[in-house]
Amino acid sequence: MNTEQLVALTSDLISRESVTPEDAGCQQRIGDLLSAAGFELRQMPFGDVKNLWATHGAGAPIVVFAGHTDVVPTGNLSDWDSDPFTPTLRDGQLYGRGAADMKASLAAMIGAAQNVVAANPEHRGTLAFLLTSDEEGPAIHGTRAVVEQLTSEGLFMDYCVVGEPSSSEKLGDVVRNGRRGSLNAELIVTGVQGHVAYPDTVENPIHMANDVLRRILDIHWDNGNNYFPPTSLQVSNINSGTGATNVVPGDLHARFNLRFNTEQTATGIEAQITKALDGSNANWQINWALSGVPFITPQGVLTDAVTAAIQTARGYAPELSTSGGTSDGRFIAPTGTQVTELGPCNATIHKINECVAVADLEPLQDIYADIAIRLLQAPPALTP
Repeated sequence: MNTEQLVALTSDLISRESVTPEDAGCQQRIGDLLSAAGFELRQMPFGDVKNLWATHGAGAPIVVFAGHTDVVPTGNLSDWDSDPFTPTLRDGQLYGRGAADMKASLAAMIGAAQNVVAANPEHRGTLAFLLTSDEEGPAIHGTRAVVEQLTSEGLFMDYCVVGEPSSSEKLGDVVRNGRRGSLNAELIVTGVQGHVAYPDTVENPIHMANDVLRRILDIHWDNGNNYFPPTSLQVSNINSGTGATNVVPGDLHARFNLRFNTEQTATGIEAQITKALDGSNANWQINWALSGVPFITPQGVLTDAVTAAIQTARGYAPELSTSGGTSDGRFIAPTGTQVTELGPCNATIHKINECVAVADLEPLQDIYADIAIRLLQAPPALTP
């Protein structure tokens, strides 16, 4: 596809209000295009989530473009300069919810696949797509469920490029070759509710929480390593009180998240925090939720192919990074698949007036196509 066609397809996808877990027909549109290019389609719905697995060719290596059709909510519509689901061209940018995260990547991946298949319909190996409408939400019935199902069938991906918006200042300057793990916790400190005028009859959980939180905030986790920054803990919410000024509350709820590297494990973190809290005098309990474990794709076949493709198209090599949030790569990498994330600039993702540079669409398509060609000629990453 040329730039005009890529803009048209990206705009079509943006116009579909696919707020998690809605797909709003995005996968049908994409499936029609892939089917016309000779891909075999397999719908894999789980719960209320639509998923698509599409393949062209057969055998190893299995090279996958992965992404999501769902988007985050728009926020206050009045804050947008144009309707978030009415794609708008302005000053070289295409505006709309999902423009950068990640409907432009989807359009570029489709164009890349069309070009690769048209140039070599009998290509070696399998070129595949894994698409979900549950990346921005709970992420239970999306990529996680698809990978579990494919793995149970004995199908393992060799190489995967996730179309997350990885770039920082210019297209392809940053590629994610790993991600930190994410561990969420809800801490409940329980006291005794009562009248503020009778402090001897109450136990104030807000006062107790000062010591409790300090115990976990003072933990030094690690200094990071060659691939990851240090593990960090951030408190995101603290809630307590009845709303009245003369009532000591009976409990306090605090939520926090740890982004952890390969120096830590989720069970190890839980044990260390439990030990720290056991040293307090508070009555507490904690609920844990693991969003994903850390993964890393060391320099090798996939990173070399991605680097070479960007170098060819843009004239510079990307920085390999593990910073940022989580992605569905966390569900794919544990199977042994080599995973990277490559997409447009991420400056406006999840923000008001989200946009993508029109000038980046065709180069991104060319980079994806180059990567696919290189990987389809590479040896399988996994031994059957």
